Amino acid sequence: MYRITALLLILAAFVSIMACGSGPAAPGSGADSPTEAYKRLYAAVKSKNTEQIKGTMTQKSLDFAEMVSGKNNTPIEKVFENGFTATTFSEKLPEIRDERIKDGFGSVEVWNAKESRWEDLPFINVDGAWKFAMGELFAGSFVSPGKGRDMKEKEAANALSGGPQPANMPNAAANSDVKPIVPKPATVESNKAADAKK
Repeated sequence: MYRITALLLILAAFVSIMACGSGPAAPGSGADSPTEAYKRLYAAVKSKNTEQIKGTMTQKSLDFAEMVSGKNNTPIEKVFENGFTATTFSEKLPEIRDERIKDGFGSVEVWNAKESRWEDLPFINVDGAWKFAMGELFAGSFVSPGKGRDMKEKEAANALSGGPQPANMPNAAANSDVKPIVPKPATVESNKAADAKK
């Protein structure tokens, strides 16, 4: 009886280990998500396989890479080397959090250990598969699925301390063209004109 129980526990542990170590979900599978797409990008960068890296990206991202390659006279392999994100410098898969999805656009926050900050990375669902959307972000056609946890935490900290809004907040950019109304200083002539009207 003890041998059977021990054997079942070993089998359960083996199945659990295999399930956790199976790698990212296949593109377009039911388990696919922006998080899984990032894991595919990270694995492709670590394998130094340019074709795999390209396979994780949208067409606009590929076009963006071609433009960067031509403009900087850099081999395309060098442009794709880190997958357009410093998070891939990490020796092991970095922490991923706060996946958000809305209308075919997705984002996840990934820890950038090199710069000690969270990067909010863009993804788009293309024909059922999530793809890295750096080209859309650069072109301004990426629509954010909402503020990330890092931004919300910064806003809360600033609200508590009475500090300024973070510079990369959407509302901060929208309000940048607002010009304050400043009263003109009074002059002797304007004071005389005001007195004459009375």
